[in-house]
Order: sequence, then structure tokens, then C-alpha cells
Amino acid sequence: MPLINLPAFAGDLLADFERMETLRVDTPVIQPAEPFLDMAGEDLRRRIFMTQSETGESLCLRPEFTIPVCIRHIETATGTPQRYAYLGEVFRQRREGSGEFYQAGIEDLGEPDTARADARAVGDAMQVLANRLPGRRLKVTLGDQSVFEAVIAACGLPAGWQKRLIHAFGDPKQLQKLLAELADPKSAGVFGHEVERLAIMGMLEDEDRLVAYIAQTMEATGYSTNTSRSPRDIARRLKEKLELANTRLDKTTLAVMREFLTLDLPLADAPAALFGFAAKSGLIIETALSLFDARVAALSRAGADIDLIRYRAAFGRPLDYYTGLVFEIEIEGTAAVLAGGGRFDRLLTLLGAREHIPAVGFSLWLDRIEHAVATAGGVK
Repeated sequence: MPLINLPAFAGDLLADFERMETLRVDTPVIQPAEPFLDMAGEDLRRRIFMTQSETGESLCLRPEFTIPVCIRHIETATGTPQRYAYLGEVFRQRREGSGEFYQAGIEDLGEPDTARADARAVGDAMQVLANRLPGRRLKVTLGDQSVFEAVIAACGLPAGWQKRLIHAFGDPKQLQKLLAELADPKSAGVFGHEVERLAIMGMLEDEDRLVAYIAQTMEATGYSTNTSRSPRDIARRLKEKLELANTRLDKTTLAVMREFLTLDLPLADAPAALFGFAAKSGLIIETALSLFDARVAALSRAGADIDLIRYRAAFGRPLDYYTGLVFEIEIEGTAAVLAGGGRFDRLLTLLGAREHIPAVGFSLWLDRIEHAVATAGGVK
């Protein structure tokens, strides 16, 4: 028996989902914890309510629906494209509000036209909220992780730095901290003295020698490789740290990256601004920008109110599985996020799908929407 009541508009919300040609699904409240710990990101990991099975398997209360819906899709071998809708309780610690609350949303799996699917996700989220809050002006913030990844790759950053920056996408303070390190690297201060000592010994230039040294050290100290990374994994990580510590970008490249992160403009103006930025900076990122442009065009064709959407180059969401589009929706003049979502093209393969399945979706925070309806005198 749920401890909290469904909002009065839940039935109308489900009717919206049915009109949007979705299949309603549910997933167990008790979930295996590993997929969330591995793929959901640090922000969600520290909010999860954990438990264990009788056999010691790590379990958790369902903290979100995207991963469980994707696992269900894989296990039931349902063909694609397929649009799923859900409405149910999720459980996670929050800074404000109960740790048990209702979420609803749509996961769009397998649609090959990514621009169309992206536009449909944003448009459907806007429509559902407009139906609950007639007369209230929405504010949509949109980002694109694939454009960000294309920019840092075109800037010539080593793979290790690209991974660090991608992991920090959506966290402006962390991104600025990393850019400061790129501007003025300090090997010992950033990564510690062990890398520096091994470099002086010449071991980082000879991987086999370094692996042997690490294995001997682990054996001498009784450090088991059965419950940790192997000596070769550790050796490669140490070499990556040296590469990261020795990377210093020139002022021009750093200025390009910082200029990109300051882009914040109406979505209708964003394609031209991005193509202009790339041309001025000499970056070859046409593939990512063409996909971005196609999405904006698809949104217009779908009838979404483009004037409500703003593109911010530095905008991301705190879930590690996003790969492209990310967005959040608020009521103009308020700070509460009512809906959020994005594209997660790698997730189903990581969860065990045998073939690549493109995917995009969004979630709705029903307690926040209920509060907005109550304070605005909304209907439905």
C-alpha cells in the first residue's frame, strides 16, 4: 500500500500518455543495485536506499525508472521502436521533500530518427505540463552533451582529459576547476608524488616493467588482486595520470573552450551561433552540429513553442548515462524542475542488449507538479 496518495491529475496524465501512443509498464520496487551504482552517476548513487538479499546481493529501492524500464525491455525481448510510459513511486534521498515520491514519464526506445525522437520527447513533456498548468508560461533549458564532446575532441585534448571533462559536464564549478588545471598543470599537486617518483625511475615509459613492479609491491604488502584492479589496470591508470598532468593547453584553445561554455541564447538562434562559433574557432564539428540543427527543425515541425526553449552550452544533468540531448522544464519565474530528460544511446548496450538501441526519454516530478497546480489554481 503506498504511503503517499497519487495526485488528483494522475488519471488525466495517463490518458495523455495513451494518446501519445505509449505502452504502460511497471517495474519491481526492489531492484538490483549494481546497474544504478555503475551507470547512474555519483549524484544519484549517494541518494539511493540500499539493502541486501539473503544471499548478500546488493539491492536498492527503485530510485528512478529509466534503468528498470530498459532492463525490462531487454528481458522481454520486445521489438523496437517502442514507447513505454510509467507512473509509480521512486525512493531516494532529497534535500527537500520526502524520500518517497511519484514519478511518471516516457522512454522512447529504438526510434532511428533521433532528431524526431528528441523533438517528440521535449514536445511531449511540454504538452503534459501545459495540460496540467494552463495559462502558466514554461521555461525549457536545453543542452547537448554530444556537441560538448565534439568540441573538446576537436580541441585536441587527450582521451583522459576528455573523460574527465565529460564526467563534469553540467557542473559549471567543476568544469571551471578542470579548465584551470589545464591552464596551469601541477603534477604533484594534482595527482600526488607516486606518479612523479615512478616517472623519475623511468618505469612509466616501460609498461611491462611497471606492471612487474606493481605486482611485486602488491604481493609484498598482501594486497589482493581478486578484489581490486589488476597490476596492468593500475599501470595504465598511472600512465594516464602522467599524461593528464603533463597536458597544458595553449591560451587560444582554452579561450575557445571557455567561449563555448558561455553560449546561452534562444534555441531558434542556437544553430547559427554554433556554426558561426565552429567556423571562427576552426573546429571540425559539423556532424554534431548537423544533428543539433535537425533537432531544432524537428521541434518546429512538431509544433513545439520554440520561444520557450533556451540553449545553454554548459547545461547538463547529473546522470552519467546521457549521451546527447538533455533538458529540464520549469515554470517561468520559479526554480523547481518539473520535468527533465535526455538521450541515452549507450545505456541499453551496457545493460546487456545484443544490438545498439537508440533511446531518449523524460521524467516528471508529480509532487512538484501537484504543488504548482495547487498554487496556480490549475486544472486536470
